[in-house]
Amino acid sequence: MSTHPLMFDPDDPDLARLRALALDLPGAAEKIGHGRPTFFTTKVFCYYGGSPKVDIHRRHDHAIIVLPDRDDEPALRQDSRFWVPAYLGPSGWLGIDLDDTDWDEVAELLDASYRRTAPARLVRELDARTPD
Repeated sequence: MSTHPLMFDPDDPDLARLRALALDLPGAAEKIGHGRPTFFTTKVFCYYGGSPKVDIHRRHDHAIIVLPDRDDEPALRQDSRFWVPAYLGPSGWLGIDLDDTDWDEVAELLDASYRRTAPARLVRELDARTPD
């Protein structure tokens, strides 16, 4: 069994900020998958870092890969900041680099991806603590 080398800096401030947002969601946890931080409940809702489908050797180390809200996905695909990740793209996942991304937008993308992947009971728990 081969193990993947770590493909991130554990002291990365973007990762620390992302981790705080992601792990604040009900039932969220973190694991390392294929050398990268991965946030999940029963299913993954965010990957930190990845490669685009068109060039799997071009790394995006300061990026998130999320499963956007179905209603928002067409517009996001038209936004030049988003890219289609290798392997996950055909299932609707999109990547965005964090370099010039607003952290409120990151929180919204995490929320949408979480809602698409988390069990209903955890989404209800999130809704119970989120003001309307």
